[in-house]
Amino acid sequence: MSRIDLSGLDVRPAQVWGGVRLVPLVRAEPVPGLRLHREVYGGFGAVDLPDRTTYLSYVPHGFVADWTGTGSGAESAAYGTRLGGEVTAADSMPVRRLHRMAKRRRDKDGRAERRLRFLPLHLALEGYLALHFGGPSVVWDEWSREAVRHGLSPRSEAAYAGWSVPGLAEALRIFELHPGQCGMLLYVADALAAAFVVPHPEDYRLLHPTLVEDLYGELVHQYAYYGAPVPEFTARIRDGAGGVRNLAGLRAAAREQERAWAAAHDGLMARDLLETSYAFERVQRMGPFDLYRFLPPFLRGGAEQHIGELITDRKGRTVYLKTFRLSENQIRKGHLLRRLADCDWHLGRTAEALGTSYAEVVRRIRSAGLDPLLNAHVVTERLREDQES
Repeated sequence: MSRIDLSGLDVRPAQVWGGVRLVPLVRAEPVPGLRLHREVYGGFGAVDLPDRTTYLSYVPHGFVADWTGTGSGAESAAYGTRLGGEVTAADSMPVRRLHRMAKRRRDKDGRAERRLRFLPLHLALEGYLALHFGGPSVVWDEWSREAVRHGLSPRSEAAYAGWSVPGLAEALRIFELHPGQCGMLLYVADALAAAFVVPHPEDYRLLHPTLVEDLYGELVHQYAYYGAPVPEFTARIRDGAGGVRNLAGLRAAAREQERAWAAAHDGLMARDLLETSYAFERVQRMGPFDLYRFLPPFLRGGAEQHIGELITDRKGRTVYLKTFRLSENQIRKGHLLRRLADCDWHLGRTAEALGTSYAEVVRRIRSAGLDPLLNAHVVTERLREDQES
């Protein structure tokens, strides 16, 4: 598996509020055997990771995947849901300690249940933050002692809660749900900001408001703040000779407009999300389902790139999906870390692989916020020697 498979999900005409466009995704039939519900945390969370590091972030809620077949607990998704800008993450809010990003539930006798608690989006973000987290694998002179001992620790990235993205909370509040809706693609200034898919329409109805508490990248916030209103979807149906003459013809013409919209959407607006080849890491098996998180190829060139997590069935079809769009700076940082690791963190070989100079590689490292990893004295001496030669 290298791409996101959204087969079984159909696109419906978009709804628009200002610069926010919401594209519904519907299923003809719910996915059998899996339900999602929500656990409300409502504050900051500290997650203990297997490598003895800690992930700290605002964690408003967790999702529980239930494949018992009973759908137990689905109604709890409505508890604690909020919409609007009044939600705050501070105000003397305690830090909740959580064990692992994804953890199987156990009964009172210690036996593993057919339920898994995971932290939506944070599972994916932790995967991005852990990208080559160990730092230099070879003790080259250019790297500082701290880089060799502690790698990229601590590493941090900034994100915005949904209620701080202009127009998003209001758009989600007035959004009309379609029959059979199991997901949505969210666009800001017609740039894809996030994708969200669940297995059952009832799950979506209860989890839809949680989108206002999700995390969104810097680019999404900027587009929402500075972007102009986007045009609404309009259907144009011919009349007169050769056009619509009865209700059956009107219905057929309307369906043709829906098909045209879906083809244009998948081939243009969602193309980068659906056609990108991702690196998938399986996090947990859940009976007939698998939970993955994924990273993009970090290619330069301006194409949008997303990180995220998804649950697939035995055929590889997407049952659950949540994505986070990376900014250009985050893409460049991921690209640079990948190239450094491929070249055993040797700056000279990295410069050759990138087709640039030693000085340019040093500049990129510093602009990516990784300057403390460098041994300033050794790097300065090498740059001086290169200038003299």
